[in-house]
Amino acid sequence: MPASADSHRPGLSLLTGTASGPIVAMDEGLSFWGGVDAATGRVIDVHHPRHGASLAGAVVLMPTSRGSCSGSGVLLELAMAGRAPAALMFSEPEDTLTLGAIVAAEMFGRVIPVLRLPAEACAAVAAARTASITPEAVEVEGLRIPVAPPPSDALALEARDRAMLDGADGPALRQAMRILTAMARQQGATALTDVTRAHIDGCIYAGPANLVFAETMEGLGARVRVPTTMNAISVDRQHWQAQGVPPEFGEPAARLADSYVRMGCRPTFTCAPYLLDEPPAPDEPIGWSESNAVIFANSVLGARTAKHPDFLDLCIALTGRAPLAGAFLDEHRRARRIVDVALPDGAGPEAWPLIGYLAGHAAPDRVPLLRGLAGAKPSQDDLKALCAAFGTTSAAPMLHVEGVTPEAAMVDAGADRVVITSAQLAEGWARLNDGPEAVDLVAIGSPHASLAECRALADGLAGRGRKPEVAVIVTAGRQVIAAAEADGTRARLRAGGVDVIPDLCWCSISRPVFPAAAKTVITTSGKYAHYGPGLSGCAVRLGTLDDCIEAALNGRVPRRRPIWLS
Repeated sequence: MPASADSHRPGLSLLTGTASGPIVAMDEGLSFWGGVDAATGRVIDVHHPRHGASLAGAVVLMPTSRGSCSGSGVLLELAMAGRAPAALMFSEPEDTLTLGAIVAAEMFGRVIPVLRLPAEACAAVAAARTASITPEAVEVEGLRIPVAPPPSDALALEARDRAMLDGADGPALRQAMRILTAMARQQGATALTDVTRAHIDGCIYAGPANLVFAETMEGLGARVRVPTTMNAISVDRQHWQAQGVPPEFGEPAARLADSYVRMGCRPTFTCAPYLLDEPPAPDEPIGWSESNAVIFANSVLGARTAKHPDFLDLCIALTGRAPLAGAFLDEHRRARRIVDVALPDGAGPEAWPLIGYLAGHAAPDRVPLLRGLAGAKPSQDDLKALCAAFGTTSAAPMLHVEGVTPEAAMVDAGADRVVITSAQLAEGWARLNDGPEAVDLVAIGSPHASLAECRALADGLAGRGRKPEVAVIVTAGRQVIAAAEADGTRARLRAGGVDVIPDLCWCSISRPVFPAAAKTVITTSGKYAHYGPGLSGCAVRLGTLDDCIEAALNGRVPRRRPIWLS
């Protein structure tokens, strides 16, 4: 007999609506960007247990989402195309997909109910085949789980917030504040907070819905109120026509970038804004999107930002306000899991994306403290790789590294402990390094390469001939490319047969800039080793820098462990 409704605590109806469909239950979170095909709703993350499952029209249940802030854009694209999930259910707090659903309903009338259920209710839903959702309850095979909206009076707005919400500052700010307050209420925020700067991730072209959102806000008179940088976009803005990008993709992608620039955003076009001049200071409240940038800012710089989804990033930039929730607050910055890493002596730079990837699996839903790493003396680029890879497998907005990051002493008294053993490091490397030995493409710069990384590649290729059949591409921000041009590094890379491309990053690159004939890619990026197969349809292998250089020279590199893991 099914359990009675009274045997389950009520859930929260974060976005109210009516829906029904088959249940697709996941034990592991999923990034919609790089994990779900925006054209079909099918799971394309080859590392996910539900790879191949169709989410279109399904009631999707997972603990929370993870990975990219651009998942909100993918969900909006699915909603506009009629291929979205029928409803979303989570057992833990979730922002990215919830925000996409808020925008779909608020601006375009496409309602996707979003619910947060207690763990025991989620278990009951996961065991069922179909579910029906009403504003009052979830019903699964005779079981009724009551739901209610979050309290509407918990959020205290200042007079200036109310003025924007009431339209006193124009329709764009009214719309932005409606979205902000809807997000703040589902987060349980009691107030909004000022931010000093913003970073826009929503300028990546996931499909027409991103462009419709931006141009709608621009048409309402939107203009940013705080200094705002822009993430990598989906075309090389100045050269996409010469690169052969089809106009049906290049034109809307360029229009999207241009719309944000007209709204006052600075055309930095980089997914590593912490490499720009004047990075955020410790404790500085900022409104950043882009998962790797958020994690780096919180963890390494000690700045304060939640992991804001696409579209919310613009709302924050327009108003200068953000929900006072998540990593803005000390309670959400404390480590709740201690991860002891058995790092062998002599570990090279390739250790850091591997550690980040495994640490995300070890702490998928909480901030971890990583121990055992201080003796390796990680560089800024090491920490960049660590944070980026961590962000692919964890929903947490930051991590701590004992003896390295500034807030590593912030550990919850009840934090539990796990270990990443040397055997797990070896197994993780084997998994990410797997693929054909013949390599067609070397991919550097996910996140965008630093000047030091460009120099290291130039040094490795100096005086050696790249195999003509192998493409070597570096993606980097305009500021880094200008510095590489000034000190001769770009000329050395050009002499080695390396293309250095601005504006794009590996998570937004498309064919033919991504070589059409490529089948196997090798990269130093744990982030791209994870997302790349789903985004490109290629085998993507994680390798050392020496592996990448060997592939460039010979077109082959064997599957092997780094010496320190052997």
